Amino acid sequence: MNPILLLLFILCSVFATLSHATTAYPSIPGTTPVDVSAGAPTALIPPRREVYGNGRIFDISHRYSHDMPAFDSVDGVGQFLWLPNSMKNGSIANNSEMKLPAHTGTHVDAPGHVFDHYFDAGFDVDTLDLDVLNGAALLVDVPRDKNITAEVMEGLHIPKGVSRVLFRTLNTDRRLMFQKEFDSSYVGFMKDGAKWLVENTDIKLIGVDYLSAAAYDDLVPSHLVLLEGREIILVEGLKLDDIQPGIYSVHCLPLRLTGAEGSPIRCILIK
Repeated sequence: MNPILLLLFILCSVFATLSHATTAYPSIPGTTPVDVSAGAPTALIPPRREVYGNGRIFDISHRYSHDMPAFDSVDGVGQFLWLPNSMKNGSIANNSEMKLPAHTGTHVDAPGHVFDHYFDAGFDVDTLDLDVLNGAALLVDVPRDKNITAEVMEGLHIPKGVSRVLFRTLNTDRRLMFQKEFDSSYVGFMKDGAKWLVENTDIKLIGVDYLSAAAYDDLVPSHLVLLEGREIILVEGLKLDDIQPGIYSVHCLPLRLTGAEGSPIRCILIK
C-alpha cells in the first residue's frame, strides 16, 4: 500500500476513535476529559462520566453532594465530607473523613430497616444476597399519573420469571433526586401495589428512582409488605434518565457494613 495512503488511513482511524470516545463518555457541565498527550495544557479538569464502554455501560448511581435531597429534610444532605489531614497543611497525604445517614442517595435497604426483630437478629446489609443484586434486569416505565398500585402493577404485564425490575416513574421526569428539598409527593409503591408484586410476580430486586420505594402515604405499610419475607431487596434513589426501557444486566454492590440496615450502593447497567 502507498505509504501516504496508509498514514492517512491510520490518522483517520485515530480521529474517529477520539471523536467517538468523546460522545461515549459525556461529562457533567463544567468538566471535560483530561488531555494527557504531549504538549497538553497544564490545567487538569477531571472527567465525570455517566456512560462508559462505548455507550454500553450506564452508571445509575447518583453522585453524593451536599445539596442532594435527604429524607424529610428541606436542607438536603449538607456537609458530609471533611479533610482533617491535608497535604496543604503539612500532612504526608490527603485523608478525608465521611459521615452521612446510611439511607442517603442511591442506597439499599436491609430487612432490619423496618423490622426490629430482624435488626436485632443481624439481618444487615452484609447478609444481602449478591446474586439478587447482580444479573438480568428489566427497566420499565410506570404510568406517569399515579403511584404504583395493584392496578398499575397488573397493567405493566411483567412476565413470570423476571426477578429484577427497575421502575422508572414521574420522579425521574421531575428530577427529584437533583433537588435539595425533599418532596413528599414522589411516586412509590402503595400497600396494595406492594402486595400484588409479592403475591403475583417473581421479583426479588426492586429498583426505584427516589429515596423510598414506598409512597409517602403508605411509607411503613409498603415497606413491611416488601421486606417481611426477607427475599426482596430494595434499591432506592437510582438515576434512570436517558436510558431506554428494556433488558440489561444490573450490577449493584453495597458496602459490607456489619450491623447497618442500609448502605450506599453503586449500581451500573450493562447492555
